[in-house]
Amino acid sequence: MKVIVDADACPVKGIVIRVCRTGKVPVLLISCLAHTLQEEEGVSVVQVDTAPQSTDMAIMRHLVPGDIVVTGDYGLAALVLGSRGRALSPRGSQFLDKNIDALLEKRHLEAKVRRGGGRTKGPHAFSAEDRRRFEEALTALIRPV
Repeated sequence: MKVIVDADACPVKGIVIRVCRTGKVPVLLISCLAHTLQEEEGVSVVQVDTAPQSTDMAIMRHLVPGDIVVTGDYGLAALVLGSRGRALSPRGSQFLDKNIDALLEKRHLEAKVRRGGGRTKGPHAFSAEDRRRFEEALTALIRPV
């Protein structure tokens, strides 16, 4: 098992690295070339071009069943679940087969409203509580059974 991070705009990379180092789980950070990431012990970096979906495609190429992917992208989370991986949002919510369809539907409806000139609410500001919830969720996922 490894933890793959959709690292383009991930606010919890440091938490992932710390928790995974403690649990001796390898980390793979994947981002486009617009971001600067450094390899370190237990952490590998893959950088891809800035074309749309390049990061998502690279994540799927490196994913094997049982891996954990940290992403806020519902579409990528659905692909991860379909490949028997586990997906966790940076806010600590686990994407599951039982909730992914509703999340994708919500995303679709909000995009439709925006295309029609309407406005939708964005996510609330990232908080210390989000960080705490994420750390607890990641720790629980990597803990040996």
